[in-house]
Amino acid sequence: MRNKTNETDVIVIGAGMAGLAAAVKLGQSGLSVLILEARDRIGGRVLTRTDKSLGAPIELGAEFIHGFPPEIWEPLQRSNVKATELQGENWCVDDGHLHPCRFFAQVDRILEKMDDEAPDESFLQFLDRTSPRTADLRQANARTRALGYIVGFNAADPNLVGVHWLVKGMQAEETIQGQRAFRAGNGYESLLAIFREQLSETGVSFRMETVAKSVDWSPGEVTITAHDRDGSSTFKSSRAVITVPLAILKAPPGELGAIQFTPRLQREKVVALDKLEMGKVIRLVVKFKQRFWERISPANGEQTLANMSFLFSQDEWFPTWWTAMPEKTPVITGWAPFDCAERLTSKSAAFVVNQGLDALGRLLSIGVGDLQDSLEDAYFHDWQSDPLSRGAYSYGKVGADGAQEALGRPVENTLFFAGEATDTSGHNGTVHGAIASGYRVAEEVLREAR
Repeated sequence: MRNKTNETDVIVIGAGMAGLAAAVKLGQSGLSVLILEARDRIGGRVLTRTDKSLGAPIELGAEFIHGFPPEIWEPLQRSNVKATELQGENWCVDDGHLHPCRFFAQVDRILEKMDDEAPDESFLQFLDRTSPRTADLRQANARTRALGYIVGFNAADPNLVGVHWLVKGMQAEETIQGQRAFRAGNGYESLLAIFREQLSETGVSFRMETVAKSVDWSPGEVTITAHDRDGSSTFKSSRAVITVPLAILKAPPGELGAIQFTPRLQREKVVALDKLEMGKVIRLVVKFKQRFWERISPANGEQTLANMSFLFSQDEWFPTWWTAMPEKTPVITGWAPFDCAERLTSKSAAFVVNQGLDALGRLLSIGVGDLQDSLEDAYFHDWQSDPLSRGAYSYGKVGADGAQEALGRPVENTLFFAGEATDTSGHNGTVHGAIASGYRVAEEVLREAR
């Protein structure tokens, strides 16, 4: 057991996108910065693997660039990293029938009824009030699709997620054309490579596989106790930036990843944490010997799935799938949000892969044996069971108005909070929201340091 004391201008807890962004800005401003990261890698909930035989990125965390957020596009363009817009056709499965999707306009009409000026309510309450259950098949399908969209896109419990939070997010998406989606050339690893270079240039220090256990603070003084493979270390600074995921801040003391604050965080922070929740998602990426779906023709026989981008259904295990379109790689991703994720979390990789193949087989009317014969590899990461994330990304519950601001507000100009859950612009749950929060918190630190 060893105990060392290290001092620096600012300590950043967490090397996710928010922590990296904050560290870059602080380092560029001449402050000495130390990042404490519990994992053996940077990126947090960005996790890109490379399939060597394909030479293509496999995303196990964030994948899409939603719209044109400057926090992502500006560094990619400066580094001449190309990004490709998603293309292709959307297909749906209803009652076992595969057909082109035609539900988007109906869903939009339902979602447009959400009002952030009215008293807040859960999305399910809103849906029951404005689009009650009906025997009309067309209206019933629109209701089901709207529910599936909110649950799927936000990984949220429809009984908990608030309409006000949803409206703010939708408005924020409109400002950056968030309905369009892109992928960087080497996935989000392209952005991580840019951050690595910037951090190297500014001399930011890292301590990897170092889990922050406690933060003892008083105005202008912070002492962080952390553990690594060699034992315990103590780090001192006048300021600390906390960028860990929402669920880590909510974790009970003593559990892996949890941070004990002494004195405890004030009531404003506790109330804010209670109004925010972590979404649940299991994603499965499967690689086949070939793009077998190119040979599938729906009942009319006039069109194949060669240009399929997304596949939507009400499957209880993996209701949403997407391909790598416009790239023609034999890879398809399964998305299991909310209750689907709850069924899969903590299960073995073999169980998740088998459930994924079963679901894909049902949706495309292909025998599971044929899929298994064509399967070359499978990738997945259980973010819910990961003690350093405990979920996918955050959302606001009913009454969450102002919770992000409260969570991100500095404490005594000593503790500063960043991360996608603290974004105040409506971009919670996104990579660009996390980066923006890192830049915001860096400005807050620098304002007090001047």
